[in-house]
Amino acid sequence: MAKLLYRLGYWSAKNRIKVLLGSITLLVVAAIVALSMGINFKEETTIPGLASQQTLEVMNKEFPNPQGDLGKTQLVLKAPENEKLSSEAAQQLIAAKLTELAADPEVASVVGPYDNHTLNADKTIGYATITYKVPGDEVTDESKDSVTRIAESLRDAGWQAELIGDGYVTMATSSPTEALGVLLALVILAIALGSIITGVLPILTAALGLGFGIMLIIIGTNLLDIPSFALSLAGMLGLAVGIDYALFIIARYRQQLADGYDRREAIAIANGTAGSAVVFAGVTVIIALVGFSFVGVPFLTAMGLAGALCVLTAILMTIFVVPAILELLGGTIKAPRKRAKNTGGNQKPASRSNLWGRFVTGQPLVAVVLGVALLATIALPFFHMETGLGSDGHKSPDKTERRAYDLLSEAYGEGYHGPLVILAETDGGKESAANLNKVIEEVKTYPNVVMVNPAVTAPSGKVSLITVMPATGPNDSATVDLVHLIREKAPEIAQQDHVKIGVTGSTAVNIDITQKLNQALPKFCLIIVGLAFVLLMLVFRSILVPVKAVLGFILSLGATLGFVTYVVQDGHFQNLFHFYAKAPVFNFLPIIVVGVLFGLAMDYEVFLVSRMREEFKTSGDAKKSVLAGIRHSGGVVTAAGLIMVAVFTGFILAEEPMVKVMGLALAFGVLFDAFIVRMLIVPGVMTLLGKSAWYFPKWLDRLLPNLDVEGEEVMKEVGRKGTGTTDETQIRFLG
Repeated sequence: MAKLLYRLGYWSAKNRIKVLLGSITLLVVAAIVALSMGINFKEETTIPGLASQQTLEVMNKEFPNPQGDLGKTQLVLKAPENEKLSSEAAQQLIAAKLTELAADPEVASVVGPYDNHTLNADKTIGYATITYKVPGDEVTDESKDSVTRIAESLRDAGWQAELIGDGYVTMATSSPTEALGVLLALVILAIALGSIITGVLPILTAALGLGFGIMLIIIGTNLLDIPSFALSLAGMLGLAVGIDYALFIIARYRQQLADGYDRREAIAIANGTAGSAVVFAGVTVIIALVGFSFVGVPFLTAMGLAGALCVLTAILMTIFVVPAILELLGGTIKAPRKRAKNTGGNQKPASRSNLWGRFVTGQPLVAVVLGVALLATIALPFFHMETGLGSDGHKSPDKTERRAYDLLSEAYGEGYHGPLVILAETDGGKESAANLNKVIEEVKTYPNVVMVNPAVTAPSGKVSLITVMPATGPNDSATVDLVHLIREKAPEIAQQDHVKIGVTGSTAVNIDITQKLNQALPKFCLIIVGLAFVLLMLVFRSILVPVKAVLGFILSLGATLGFVTYVVQDGHFQNLFHFYAKAPVFNFLPIIVVGVLFGLAMDYEVFLVSRMREEFKTSGDAKKSVLAGIRHSGGVVTAAGLIMVAVFTGFILAEEPMVKVMGLALAFGVLFDAFIVRMLIVPGVMTLLGKSAWYFPKWLDRLLPNLDVEGEEVMKEVGRKGTGTTDETQIRFLG
């Protein structure tokens, strides 16, 4: 692979104009196709085969919804102090405003709080339901502005008027705050690479790859069921890895220039060596993301494929476009200044420049114990982590949907947001009605039940719906217990009352999805850990290095999930990160963190430890190899980690809770892995292991293929110290 990438780098540099024009043309063509096909995200988050999903399918057959998936907005109203919605003046005012709403040509119907009987007990709160002629994500801005103006006019009259529902609220998949992360990344790149111009290059190539990937995802929305939040994950990953991968190539290119190679040869070597590591690391991330499909959750599979697609485009743009731009910029990108060797002092400048390496190798046990203790402490909250789904109740109080959510909770209790639907099947005989009433009366006696509505029977006369209102919200453990209790009682009810019951509704479906994801997490972790061990064994030709890497990944994973639990669920530092309410950890976040963090952790492991292996094969000195790895790759890994944190920080500042939590988890996951595991624990463990770290049975070495991630074959051909490459050497090596 290294030789192939060497040739590719040399070819791209030689044909720089063709490569750049070809890349831009591909992006333009993809954009034209994507925009012509349109964006068709599917927000369905169901999982086939769940008990609640099967019950829901039966319900939909028996109770078909003629309105389908039409968008709905609730206008939630609270009367001014000392007034009620039941007064004649209030009724006249609300009727006039709803008439204005009904004049919107996109509105199919408007049902006021008096017709839908939604006034609360003291008649101070109620809501109107606006149903549109199109699905919620197709409601135009003009219609949303219309209902916003009505709400504002009511506020001017002293009422509290808030809006909620899929016809008004849509998930923001992008945010202006992401630009702040890119700006921070640019500053880090400029410092790491010595100039702003050089620092801009990784961002440009990453943006090119991300743009191409996003266009392909948009095209894919017309062919597959892809949720909109998949775009957020894909955007985060594509941008972050694209910048990092370009940084690795450019840093190695500058090093080769400093070693005396001419520009084009340095480009080819960088693509053959660092490029090999980029491809391996990127493929590792892709495998982890594609591994989401093993969980058996369709929307999670779509998220993984979308993220993998953006990582793939980032790899391709890095190994094709970066060499072309490096050649195009010519002498603009200069080699780093080499420190003169000092033979007359007690301490060499190289040693002074590697203070961190000397500390870790000098006190390896302290470094390892300190790192492990710190991460283990941060991981403690993970053991009481609860997962669930977010809601409008977790948004900022500045948002009208959050205020509407709070008003609805005030009027009807938290259980209003998490009703349960019991589907009851009878034989349709004379005793059916009496048996249904028995079931209703029994359900009323269950803990945490506030209200049970009368049964609504389908035209067939054999299937009925019973709506149950719990006292607690949809993510509350008491609501989960109630769902499980109803299911536990189902066999007894079927035997005694001859009524077959099942629980469904959005709350029950979400509870089942959460349980399914939690059950899949250990299996997914085992797959990822096993994959990590095999891949690293292939790369480093060692048994203990992969074991150390896997244990380090487990530490950083535990710390990441522990920290997210501490902030999001336990409510600490919420003002700092702009979270507005305690909430369960998003149910699919742990699996996403496992897959993504695994890929990124392997990135840093490969770039750091491959340098150690390269030095060890030359000198045979284990401690010296650790120092060399930190000296040559430590700075690049540090910069890459900071860039990842900077990019993900931009997503932490987003308004959408789901995006914020993903940004928080990935930012701190990289922080823990890159700086505590890879820069503290890994060199400490490698120093303690000494030469035994590189033990590998000879029979296994012969059996397994050599991936040559370090580009050894390339360096053998061109030599480790450049003196300028002749045309004869180029011809011989390029074949």
